Amino acid sequence: MTAEPYFFGYGSLVNRATHDFTDPHPARLSGWCRAWRHTDLRPVAFLTAIPAPGTEIDGLIAHVPGADWDALDQREWAYDRLPATGSVNHPVTKPIDVAVYAVPESRHTAPTDRYPILLSYLDVVIQGYLREFGEAGADRFFATTTGWDSPILDDRRAPRYPRHQQLTADQSGFVDDRLAALNARIVKSPKG
Repeated sequence: MTAEPYFFGYGSLVNRATHDFTDPHPARLSGWCRAWRHTDLRPVAFLTAIPAPGTEIDGLIAHVPGADWDALDQREWAYDRLPATGSVNHPVTKPIDVAVYAVPESRHTAPTDRYPILLSYLDVVIQGYLREFGEAGADRFFATTTGWDSPILDDRRAPRYPRHQQLTADQSGFVDDRLAALNARIVKSPKG
């Protein structure tokens, strides 16, 4: 039996509202952590997976029908698609091949004021984690992600992230509380 292609998402792909890939399941990736990084390929900071022996991160796997990676590769165009099958713990019983996207190490640096984290992007990520893993899982996201000393641009009133979602008051409050606990540096958007 041929293994079916799946991806492991650990950021916005955890939020099912941002894509229509089929057969999604919560999963865990071993030997990797998440980091906020800027790449010279994008104007703002995004999450990337970084090899980290002994670390595990929660995420979502989903099927890539017909191994048609084009749409996902375009969405994740600043990333390399890497094999991760042996590192992913998931509930799927049929044979699957899992890939994870990561920015090449030589192409990323810490976020800066010029290339901040977008709060609208973080909101989408946390909304996905709250839906898939509850508050405990969203707290694990914060604990297994590095780079919280990076500037975060508050663009909620005029979201710059193209797949932004409307959060409930509870979801926004959860994000705000966790960022406050991390002493995150929030920068106000010049657009209000």
